Amino acid sequence: MRVLKFGGTSVGTPERILQVIEIVKDALQKEKVAVVVSAFGGITDQLIKVSEMASSGNEGYKDLQREIETRHIQAIKTLVHARRQSGVVAEIKFLLNELEDILHGIYLVKELSPKMKDFILSFGERLSASIIAEAFKEKEIDARFTDSRNLIITDKNFGNANVNFTETNERIQKHFINAQGELMILPGFVASTKNNETTTLGRGGSDYTASIFAGALHVEVLEIWTDVNGMMTADPRKVRTAFTIPEISYEEAMELSYFGAKVIYPPSIQPAYQKQIPILVKNTFDPKGKNTIISGDAPDDEKPIRGISSMKDIALVTLTGSGLVGVTGSASRLFNALAKSQINVILISQASSEHSITTAVEEKNAELASKVIYKEFKEEFKGQKLDQVIVEQALSIVAVVGKNMKKTPGVAGKLFSSLGRNGVNVLAIAQGASELNISLVVRQIDERKAVSIIHEAFFLSETKALHLFIAGSTGLIGKTLLSQITKQFGSLKENSAIDIRLIGLMNTRKMVIEPQGINPGSANEVIENADKKSSLDSFVDEMISQNLRNTVFVDATASQLISDQYEKILNANISIVTPNKLACSGDINYYKRLKKIARKRGAKFLFETNVGAGLPVISTLNDLIQSGDKIIKIEAILSGTLNYITNNVSKDKKISEVVLDAKEAGLTEPDPRIDLSGSDVARKILILARELGYDLNMEDVESEPFISKESLDASDISDFFEKLKAYDETFEKERSKLDAKDEKYRIIATLEDGKPKVKVKTFDKTHPFYMAEGSDNIILYTTNRYNELPLMIKGPGAGAEVTAAGVFADIIRIVD
Repeated sequence: MRVLKFGGTSVGTPERILQVIEIVKDALQKEKVAVVVSAFGGITDQLIKVSEMASSGNEGYKDLQREIETRHIQAIKTLVHARRQSGVVAEIKFLLNELEDILHGIYLVKELSPKMKDFILSFGERLSASIIAEAFKEKEIDARFTDSRNLIITDKNFGNANVNFTETNERIQKHFINAQGELMILPGFVASTKNNETTTLGRGGSDYTASIFAGALHVEVLEIWTDVNGMMTADPRKVRTAFTIPEISYEEAMELSYFGAKVIYPPSIQPAYQKQIPILVKNTFDPKGKNTIISGDAPDDEKPIRGISSMKDIALVTLTGSGLVGVTGSASRLFNALAKSQINVILISQASSEHSITTAVEEKNAELASKVIYKEFKEEFKGQKLDQVIVEQALSIVAVVGKNMKKTPGVAGKLFSSLGRNGVNVLAIAQGASELNISLVVRQIDERKAVSIIHEAFFLSETKALHLFIAGSTGLIGKTLLSQITKQFGSLKENSAIDIRLIGLMNTRKMVIEPQGINPGSANEVIENADKKSSLDSFVDEMISQNLRNTVFVDATASQLISDQYEKILNANISIVTPNKLACSGDINYYKRLKKIARKRGAKFLFETNVGAGLPVISTLNDLIQSGDKIIKIEAILSGTLNYITNNVSKDKKISEVVLDAKEAGLTEPDPRIDLSGSDVARKILILARELGYDLNMEDVESEPFISKESLDASDISDFFEKLKAYDETFEKERSKLDAKDEKYRIIATLEDGKPKVKVKTFDKTHPFYMAEGSDNIILYTTNRYNELPLMIKGPGAGAEVTAAGVFADIIRIVD
């Protein structure tokens, strides 16, 4: 025999009830079953509300009472044929009239006792079970409504009654022995005292009812039918990659349920657990889908943990003071005081020094808990043996559950390091000696993020997810980066287990943030069709409020306003990848502050493309330093743009033409004067100097421009090109002299003895700089190790493709 329980969502509409009937019909073909049902979805909440409205003298209760009545009558009209409707309606109306009379009485006396509230709430299950029994009859199934109140006997603890199992089991067994083969339709949640006073079984009462019947009848399986595919590794609303747990132990299921996994409730497992009856959790709306078996012999999982659950609206109440140290009975007094005030302690954390005791309680009880503790220890506070009661609110508990944790070293280390890297601060910890559960208290705003981080660390450790937000997404570098991500997206996921999720896009006109992700291939269309106007502050604030794990902000602009936001972004534990040189070459104190925040927060601040585009210039420099080498001198062609210009100017191609070609090819800054003035090169050598530890600013870089001052002083870009044309002949005269000597102009950055310089120099064929082709950069590091022959890095140092590739490489570096 099996007991099948269907929750409120499963019987929420007539159509769903018909689905339930089909499930039960299929089960009846195999063996005898009994069915426990909840109230129609939402009815229990409405009954609570209507009773409270009536007790407060609010006449509006009548409208809500009529809504409840209409819903049940309409269900009958849908489920029961016209020839039988009047009789069934009459029976249900009898119950509804009784409810109406009781509510009217409450309205008159303006009092709602726990006993009366239980009686009112019982109507939900009694009405649904009666109507569902009639619906089964319509399908020619011999079904009978059986009032659970006649079988389950409890004490008088109204609202959460305690079951008398001796009496209850005897009644259930006797009833089913005398049954004539009918299908029993039983209301969940309800019971009664020996004096026939209606009681309810508390939270999860319908599951508990089903478990009580399963235990009393020694059934083969208890089936809990709900609206999800069994118990899952995490709440799928918080973690989209959560999946069904095929098998789980009673203990693990109870731990997950206690801390927020709402598929079942801990008390509902107890009767089945005691009789070692397997519990099968299935989805009413996907009967053949995945499900979970809860049993005593669930096999060990290959993973160290079985699942993660969480509960919000938690407060921490901490009692501190030297008067606790070594004083026997302090904890007992604390917990007894809270218990007397009906305050449930969810979690306990106490330091070995005994200087403090921390308890987690429901947030609604935090203020009362504080008052109770002050009252209990008033003498100690008066004598200044205790310091204070600290209350922290807006918290959540995250529970990591798995019996295999005990056998797996390093679980706690992996857990806390994963959270720490993503900026989730753990406020309290509790772990039992059984190591079945590690419970953490975090800020409520971090709950979803914490659960996602832990789930990824333990269940998807082979897959590394990144959440990208891109500023400048429609600029040349931004568009190129998105194109590269699109091409590599599938390969990265399949071959490198890197899952890049594009969440936010922004340009100068519009912005969009889509938590479910944006297809990189359609990013341009998405932002063009976006409704939100661009706002840097709003974009950054929303990115931070999303609070996603492994978040990376990509600044693909040359904007000072955006670089000014880096401090705020890093402080939110969001990593930054950028080719924008302004933050690293601006104020030295800001640069140092950004580096310090990144280290402190565990975020990454990567700007490899600030120097050399996609070349490993900064990373190589840092590798040399960290491996103990000493940098003696840096000599470098650091502008691919200027190298392109010097390589392409000829007697047939004037400098103004070459600069215009470079701008149109995306090789220059938006304003080419930045390149031609030498200030771009100055920024780059300054960045390298700072990476070596020199506290320098731009005014410390000795720099000379490549072209005439008149051209650089132009009022705008258009005026600049006009003035550059006027400079063509002058430049060509100087260039032709060099050409005759077989020499070339090169703009060289040097750093020696802590002095950065940018100079226009000439080189012949004997020097490596002469051979720099196209938009090449060449960097020479003379070090203790590379003294006679400098370490040389050479390659393209400008262009959207190589710069975007460098940004992309930094993004991947963050994953690794």
